[in-house]
Amino acid sequence: MTGPDNWQKSSFSGSGDGNACLELASTPTTLHLRESDTPTTVLTTTPTALAHLLAGIRAHAVPGQA
Repeated sequence: MTGPDNWQKSSFSGSGDGNACLELASTPTTLHLRESDTPTTVLTTTPTALAHLLAGIRAHAVPGQA
């Protein structure tokens, strides 16, 4: 299976190539996340699951969050 080809760099990353950054790509049903330093390691999730994770982090409900 081939991965998506529409990777976009996070706006929080520095400008220019070679900076360590988070990249995101999407398909109709999934989101794909990777770090530019290790582009072959991809986390695949759904928009709903990622939204729940982010809401938990914002509410400090995720274990290990201060």
